[in-house]
Amino acid sequence: MLKTMTKTFAAIALVSTALFAGSLNASAAGGAEAKPEAQKWGFTGPFGTYDRLAMQRGYQVYKETCSSCHALEHLAFRHLGEKGGPFYDAKYPNPNDNPVVKAFAKEWEITDLDQDSGDPIERPGIPADGFPDIFPNAIAAAASNGGAVPPDLSLIVPARVGGVDYVYSLLAKGYTDVPHDFKLSEGTNYNKYFPGNQIAMAPPLFEDAVEYADGTKATTEQMARDVVEFLAWAGDPKMEVRKKVGFATFLFLFIFALLLFMTYKEVWRNVDH
Repeated sequence: MLKTMTKTFAAIALVSTALFAGSLNASAAGGAEAKPEAQKWGFTGPFGTYDRLAMQRGYQVYKETCSSCHALEHLAFRHLGEKGGPFYDAKYPNPNDNPVVKAFAKEWEITDLDQDSGDPIERPGIPADGFPDIFPNAIAAAASNGGAVPPDLSLIVPARVGGVDYVYSLLAKGYTDVPHDFKLSEGTNYNKYFPGNQIAMAPPLFEDAVEYADGTKATTEQMARDVVEFLAWAGDPKMEVRKKVGFATFLFLFIFALLLFMTYKEVWRNVDH
């Protein structure tokens, strides 16, 4: 027992030392990242909701600029048309019937098996399909991106300290000129908001990188806001439903408590104390 505990503590100490050393090396290699700029978002607060038009534009930004490297592992195409989603249509309560969602799904190639021969095939997507992997495995992903594996974007907002403000700041205003006293490693880019200030991803957004269907000017800041709105929804697609249920529950409990109090007063009003 004592021997086992000794080995356990030794392992913990070894891991802690490695993490600490890694942190020191990262600090030595890079600088101190800037604090993300606070932004106003309509979906924050107890009654906040997502901006549907912004989410739709954000999906376009993701599809045209981000999807070459980053996957949406936890989303299926049908989620786009579910209640609360960017392309929800009340005429199609079943998102599998939504023609817009069907059209978007068909734009993606899905790896499947031929039902007759069992051979692997590529077919157009359908709403029930999940967003496909961009790379077959992590090794291929790293080999195509200078040794760095692009993170999944479906949970990028809740997974990052600073959330939406961090992702927006990194995309919209993080890529700047390298300070004269900063040594940038080969194959990396300077970003003042990224930990260590060195990021493998080249600036993904630039002026007019996409042409919005609604005529919105595609500035770097606008595209960053739109794709962050979309990614905020991707990380919490049931947020609006949850808030509505929470408010209804609170209202019910308040009315229930009020009725209990009135009943108590009525029952005991003629009782002498």
